[in-house]
Amino acid sequence: MISRSEVIKKIMEKTGSENLVISTTGMISREVFKHKDRQQNFYMIGSMGLASSFALGIAKSNPNKKIIILDGDGSFLMNLGAAACIGFYNAKNIVHIVLDNFSYESTGSQNSISKNIDLCNIAKSSGYKFVKELIDFNINKVSFDKNELSFYRIHVGIESNEEISRVTHSPEEIIKKFKLQL
Repeated sequence: MISRSEVIKKIMEKTGSENLVISTTGMISREVFKHKDRQQNFYMIGSMGLASSFALGIAKSNPNKKIIILDGDGSFLMNLGAAACIGFYNAKNIVHIVLDNFSYESTGSQNSISKNIDLCNIAKSSGYKFVKELIDFNINKVSFDKNELSFYRIHVGIESNEEISRVTHSPEEIIKKFKLQL
């Protein structure tokens, strides 16, 4: 199974400067920061489950910008109400990517319940228009060009990457830089 870090690297390589990325707290934000730190990234720090809620607000107030959410299975499950709201508002400029390693890796790799939950069906029933599950990851199967609310569940492996640095920008710096992109 492909590593989460490798998937994030490939997604960030494909992400154009016109696209905004909202990454969930923990290792996902740390790896986005490592692979492609830029002003168009918003790193959630200490707010597990809220990347998708934040992204919906950004998407609704910036309909001409593509918003890419990089979420984890634990974060997605923690705030299922956000998926329902995103679907209800049919934010056509959102690409919601859930990197699913079936665990809460950032807090010690405790098992999440995502192995037993059909996250794609949750997305479909919430109103996402395009839904795809990628067990064998291929970056060419991920599109940022669709003009419809999109959801990808990408299976990734658990990996211990203790030497990866934390996001070194303060929350105030992240906000200041990101606001310039809106």
